[in-house]
Amino acid sequence: MSIEQHNVKRNLQTPEALAEKKQREQSKIVEFLALTEDVLSRKKKQEWSNDAFDLTQRLLQINPEFYTVWNYRRNILLNGIFPQSSPEQINDLLSNELSMTTTALKANPKVYWIWNHRRWCLENVPDGPERNGVPSMEWRQANWDKELFVVERMLDADARNFLAWNYRRYVLANMPTRRPETSELAYTSRKIGANFSNFSAWHQRSKTLVGLWESGQLDPIQSRDDEFELVSNALYTDPDDQSAWIYHRWLIGSGENKAQLEREIQLIFELLQEQPDSKWCMESLVHYKRLLLQNHSPDSQTLKQECVELLSRLMDLDPVRYCRYQDLRRDLDQ
Repeated sequence: MSIEQHNVKRNLQTPEALAEKKQREQSKIVEFLALTEDVLSRKKKQEWSNDAFDLTQRLLQINPEFYTVWNYRRNILLNGIFPQSSPEQINDLLSNELSMTTTALKANPKVYWIWNHRRWCLENVPDGPERNGVPSMEWRQANWDKELFVVERMLDADARNFLAWNYRRYVLANMPTRRPETSELAYTSRKIGANFSNFSAWHQRSKTLVGLWESGQLDPIQSRDDEFELVSNALYTDPDDQSAWIYHRWLIGSGENKAQLEREIQLIFELLQEQPDSKWCMESLVHYKRLLLQNHSPDSQTLKQECVELLSRLMDLDPVRYCRYQDLRRDLDQ
């Protein structure tokens, strides 16, 4: 039997079909509970067998967020399987673990415990194989290189997966042979160019720039001006998106550079002329004009009056944050 709703044909299940579905679901629950009891019982007895290892995989395929079982799986490897294995066998086992969790991540890309297990696997890859009697780093390098490839594919699938971005930072920081930070800057450029609204990519870019500035690989003055040009393009493309505005504030910092502040205030003022109801334009102008007041022109009544007028407009435009704007206005009177 079927009915049509909103021009979409929907099949109505008979009572018998519904009862069969319920029975199947109950059977799955019973199976899951029995499997859970079996695995936890083996864990309590500190059983490190291959059978227990296989059971943990079955259970984690059903519930990948069962972190106790992930811990048990690692203990089985450490206490039961690794002691009986050669370095080459351990490398193969860990490669299998990484393959298994890659499959799990495709279905559950934001389950922390899967990412955590991958970290553990990478950190336990043995040195080797031996070359002229000396362990090489080939296994480690191969696994870490592959891991960077995997995380890039994950970010291709979901460019704003913050867990994947966080994991990418971990991989880049721990690879046996580090990649140049300039290549990461280029990577974030591609991600931001594909989607200006990618907050995680902006965040990654800020962390990369700090590293390049601190190491002296990039001139902070010239590169900061280049960044202002990049973020300005994003602001004009979508002035309602907060990602670029937050990055812009990070670039401004505490507002010690007066010329920079005044230049950016003028740019945002021009954008406000085109987008007169842009909340982010008005909020940013208030924030930057207050920085001018605090750092450079504490007695400027003109700046104070401009902030008051902008805050009044924001109270009307954004009543949810009325009290916040009122507090900011009160601060200006002190």
